[in-house]
Amino acid sequence: MFLKYLSVASIVALSSVVSVNAQTTTSFTSYTQVIPGSNQTYAMAAIPGGKYLMGSTPSEKGHKPDESPQHGVTIEPFYMGKYEVTWDLYDLFAFTNMEKEMAAKYTDTDAKLSKTDATTRPSPPYVDMSFGMGRAGYPAINMTQYAAIKFCAWLYAKTGVFYRLPTEAEWEYACRGNDKNATLAYSFGNDVKKLGEYAVFKGNSDGGYKKVGTKKPNSFGLYDIHGNVMEWTKDQYIEDYYKQVASGKVKEPYAPTTTLYPNSVRGGSWDDDPTVLRSAARTPSAPAWKVLDPQSPKSDWWLTSASFVGFRIVRPAKTPSQEEIDAYYGIKPIKDY
Repeated sequence: MFLKYLSVASIVALSSVVSVNAQTTTSFTSYTQVIPGSNQTYAMAAIPGGKYLMGSTPSEKGHKPDESPQHGVTIEPFYMGKYEVTWDLYDLFAFTNMEKEMAAKYTDTDAKLSKTDATTRPSPPYVDMSFGMGRAGYPAINMTQYAAIKFCAWLYAKTGVFYRLPTEAEWEYACRGNDKNATLAYSFGNDVKKLGEYAVFKGNSDGGYKKVGTKKPNSFGLYDIHGNVMEWTKDQYIEDYYKQVASGKVKEPYAPTTTLYPNSVRGGSWDDDPTVLRSAARTPSAPAWKVLDPQSPKSDWWLTSASFVGFRIVRPAKTPSQEEIDAYYGIKPIKDY
């Protein structure tokens, strides 16, 4: 038991393929992002914008106070990864030599390694961060929120397309799919007996994560949105944030990160009970996720006790200004203790 509560070179062809430096697609449709200089691609699902109720009511089994009150949220159209980011892709970012070796095999005139030479990358991990649970086709795990954001910066340098982490509101909207009135505990309904059809969780994981996409997708075509690994969001975790939103005290579409802990992760994992996998369930990150880190101060990049945490990325349909992009990718790490 990990200490989380102490505080594809082929892929199914999609509707379109993004060119290396494209900032926009010709229409709002699902697509596959080609990763220049490699055999990797990343499938993106088009998520139409709309309004929905965020949160849950006390009558929902597993409900917690931080999910209340339910409140209306308007979401702009965006794209979201159909799968959690796998080690196959994450390792190209994390290990410069691996990226160079891959580029040598897959020549691409538009793939200039110099584009990513200046990318800030993780320090080498002390151990295999998959902890022997599987690598090719499996979700990348044990990265910090900062590392996940810097992965997005690296991907921007390679593709010219802006990617980022989803906000909590975007994540829940995408997870719910057609459930805009927030009446269902899970994207597929309320029957927890069906959870195993859609999710890898404590009841069927045999003590470890599984390859991405082995279960049924939700109505937006997102796989493992419930379970397998928890997923980082853009938000700071604030327990009473929904109350602040409902009262008009805050109007931001997300809670900006100002402190190292806690930040919000969503979706539950292979090591969680069903209630943690609910669409509305929120989990705060905790210092215990680095409890085995031998460094002082602790790593900006790696978690050592969070083999249940990974991420998927999003792309807003409307590309932000260059100033906004630079600000997002230019964040500085908040030192651990």
